[in-house]
Amino acid sequence: MSWSARQYSSFEAERTRPVRDLLSAVPLSEIERAVDLGCGPGNSTEVLAALYPGAIVSGVDSSPDMIEAARKRMPGVRFELADLSTWDEAGPFGVILANAVLQWVPGHETLMPRLVARLAPGGSLAVQMPDNLDEPAHRLMRDVAASGPWAEKLSRAAGARTARAGAEYYYALLKPHAARVDVWQTTYYHVLAGGPDAVVEWFKGTGLRPFLSPLDTDEAAAYLAEYRAGIALAYPPLPDGSVLLPFPRLFIVATR
Repeated sequence: MSWSARQYSSFEAERTRPVRDLLSAVPLSEIERAVDLGCGPGNSTEVLAALYPGAIVSGVDSSPDMIEAARKRMPGVRFELADLSTWDEAGPFGVILANAVLQWVPGHETLMPRLVARLAPGGSLAVQMPDNLDEPAHRLMRDVAASGPWAEKLSRAAGARTARAGAEYYYALLKPHAARVDVWQTTYYHVLAGGPDAVVEWFKGTGLRPFLSPLDTDEAAAYLAEYRAGIALAYPPLPDGSVLLPFPRLFIVATR
């Protein structure tokens, strides 16, 4: 299952806004080191570096395409190709940022406390995860997968994302390891000028990836046609032709 930096960056402004909101809740104003886990094409790393201009900032991602794009974007920053589930750089870090990535990484019950342990005193683990598996766009992914001739091929696609847990779970998990844990949810309403087609393009860069990757070209086209028909009903265009895409996101800042 490969990532496309170009596809992901099609909606960069919308995808970057949550990381700005997340980092605004981090209490430290000056730090020595920061790392962006799941840095993608570097848009979140850019926000992190601008917020802490005196810090040594690095980025980590498991996608070669994302790392290549990030290095071109920020040639002065060290970007590392690595699996986040086994990443073990010792730190200590003033900020560990994980923006829209940990929903793809299993084992939160051990991963998140391990990340907090890599923080400097007063440092923060800042996490943002989409909380949208019950939204129509995601229900349609699963429904189309289960009802088509590709059902067997896609029987495991919905399991690519880590099972969702609520705010109470993450608070209870992190509080024994942190002096302070802030948890909140925000629903963004992204204005997509391209109507239902723009909704499909948005999710082709993220949630649709595990559903499309196992299919051949013809199957993927047929799947997308059926998915697009459902999206057009679930997200009807507004009078100006745009669509409002509701997108709930869960935020966590655990400060050591």
